[in-house]
Amino acid sequence: MIHRRTFLSLLATAAVAPDVSWAQVGTGQADAGRVALYASVGSTLTHYEVDVPGAALHRRDSVTLPANVQYAWPHGSRQYLYVASSTSAPGLGGVVGDQHHVSALRIESSGALTPHGTPMPLPSRPIHLTTDIPSAYVLVAFNNPSALRVYRINGDATLGAEVPQPGAIDAGMFAHQVRVTANNRLAILVTRGNDPAGGKPEDPGALKVFHFRDGLLTHAVSVAPHGGYGFGPRHLDFHPRQPWVYVALERQNKLDMFTLDGETLAPEPRFRTETLARPHHILSRQAAGTVHVHPHGHVVYSVNRADTTTELQGQPVFVGGENTIATYSINQETGEPTLIDHTETQGIHCRTFHIDPSGRLLVAAHLRPLRVLEEAQVRTRLQNVFILYQQGVRRFLLPAFAAENGETLFCVSGIPVRRDIS
Repeated sequence: MIHRRTFLSLLATAAVAPDVSWAQVGTGQADAGRVALYASVGSTLTHYEVDVPGAALHRRDSVTLPANVQYAWPHGSRQYLYVASSTSAPGLGGVVGDQHHVSALRIESSGALTPHGTPMPLPSRPIHLTTDIPSAYVLVAFNNPSALRVYRINGDATLGAEVPQPGAIDAGMFAHQVRVTANNRLAILVTRGNDPAGGKPEDPGALKVFHFRDGLLTHAVSVAPHGGYGFGPRHLDFHPRQPWVYVALERQNKLDMFTLDGETLAPEPRFRTETLARPHHILSRQAAGTVHVHPHGHVVYSVNRADTTTELQGQPVFVGGENTIATYSINQETGEPTLIDHTETQGIHCRTFHIDPSGRLLVAAHLRPLRVLEEAQVRTRLQNVFILYQQGVRRFLLPAFAAENGETLFCVSGIPVRRDIS
């Protein structure tokens, strides 16, 4: 049986609707090696029981949300899950839907999800959400138009009313993520900006840092090196023990490390490093993505994504590029990340990944199926989830794949094929 406070969540799109974005949430503490994993296909969120020591997955049950799942985050008690959904497509210029919600789900002792209260309507597509540390509030980020809103969490963990803010919120350009620091004093909105295109100049990116108290966002500071030009942050994660913040720059394919000092985020990164293995030999549009620090704090991971196509034999075919997870060791004195290696994700455009509470399993999911040229033959590389099994200091890649109908299947048996990297 899965303890209801122990879970790993990975939310994915369906193969039949490849334009819907993916997301993931945090994890609780491991319980006897059993973890609950939640994966979405469109509006369906499915519960899998994960046997961490045995590296096995067992499909259990599903729940349907009001629209395609966008992101999710757990209540601090690990007894509830908040899920954002929308009928809008991601990015600029995509389909604009008219159904946007946050839903509260109860996590039963078996790991099953059941509705908890009525879904709360939102004004536009939610791209990310989080709770504050005590889970008294839900903070929701919107990308188009860029915005940040705060909603109360009632005493019974159902969703409450929006918190009126004392002034206008500077949400930058194309918000992509919001996080609250461990001391619950700061809310950081990650705003990516946009590359110049079609004669339109670059929209600068920034980390919008707010003081956070009683649901109110005040004293906003914009952390934007060089005015935010050439600075396109997409995703950040905090070190579990040190005041270090790791930020993936989507538009520059870089990983930055900023420092926190109480209620201040440093205006410039202390360290910057490449995410790509071949930064001077780019074949496709490359975009850095999700970043996560290992639960033990000794390693940080960042995703590289590519999906540019060309026409071959009348079909769109991947032109090549890096679809990898970059692994960095963390200097425990300075926080500096140093590249260890790049791991192929065995799919196209890894949208998201997460790590189980014990740090032994890394689960990643991909945005879209795509044809690739392999050994002079065009083959379809399907959407998939793969599991990177870590045992001690050894790391192995175990394959996974997707069925033709778009259902994600997991394969966690077979011979480990990754080399020892430590």
